[in-house]
Amino acid sequence: MARYVESGALDAGITGHDWVVETGAAVEELSELIYAKQRLARVRWVLAVPEDSAIREPRHLEGKVIATEVVHITENYLAKHGVKARVEFSWGPPKSKCPQLADAIVEVTETGSSLRANRLRIVDTVLESATVFIMNRTAAADAWKREKAENLILMLQGAIAAASKVGLLLERPSRRSTGCPGSSTRAEEATISTLSDPDWVAVNTIIEEAVVRRFCQKLKAAKAQGIVEYP
Repeated sequence: MARYVESGALDAGITGHDWVVETGAAVEELSELIYAKQRLARVRWVLAVPEDSAIREPRHLEGKVIATEVVHITENYLAKHGVKARVEFSWGPPKSKCPQLADAIVEVTETGSSLRANRLRIVDTVLESATVFIMNRTAAADAWKREKAENLILMLQGAIAAASKVGLLLERPSRRSTGCPGSSTRAEEATISTLSDPDWVAVNTIIEEAVVRRFCQKLKAAKAQGIVEYP
């Protein structure tokens, strides 16, 4: 994708920052879009070795064999540490090459659980990466195209931000505090509307989906009723 955008075949695209670095593509990164397979976070390319390996730091890689999908990123990392080692492109998951075919690997990870399951130990972080929205530099200089791209980014960022949240609509006695009881949401972040019954108000707010179950119990204890959860 980074090469397609660099060449002008496409005006814009979505790819990983790691692949922009790996290909050396001359593109403009307009925005990060922080999400991954398991959670809304960056990923890491890490240097990993077998659990019983004597390799404890980058200098111990001198003369060793490293398997990875990101050859150039790995070579740049070694050069930064003044280490000479053989970097081999890995067809398929690098973790399967260690220790029979390689002394170490550089592999992408979110939590490290897959590496641990394969009895591999992380030595160092080579590069942190996130999904990025990129543009061809000529296209980015075009005001109309750039505005279109920025509008797309705004919608994408909104979708990502909303992915872990839900809306709550409820009714509660008006004599109580203006905020939602037990919530981290401040009163000014909730929409509070009057009802035909002056003793009650409607509250509409947004909270993290992970806390809804616990939060609703607190709402019920605070005499809230008609609680509706929506995406």
